[in-house]
Amino acid sequence: MEVYTALRLLPWLSAEGKPCLLAPGDGDGIVSRLADETEARQLAEGLDVLRCARRLLHDPVSPNAEVRYTAIRLAECLADVLRVAESRGRRLPVRDGDTDAPETTAQSTQQ
Repeated sequence: MEVYTALRLLPWLSAEGKPCLLAPGDGDGIVSRLADETEARQLAEGLDVLRCARRLLHDPVSPNAEVRYTAIRLAECLADVLRVAESRGRRLPVRDGDTDAPETTAQSTQQ
């Protein structure tokens, strides 16, 4: 079984708004640990926003401004979670003969 080691997609963008990638290593470096902590924080924030959104949307008299703000935050959190999922999916091992190598979709998560 051969392992495919892809570049790690980091959970942040460059100053130019482009994806940041990290060369594979043992996963114990400073940048890897920072990325792990950032991903955990992004996932936790997404859960918090989702809980707030559910409460807000359950109330039929919620102000439009609050609903709009919540939708904006949900979109931001969804983009973060998709980036985390893509990053983790890229790092899954691929067996010999497996033609479905991890794809790069970073461009689609930026929109």
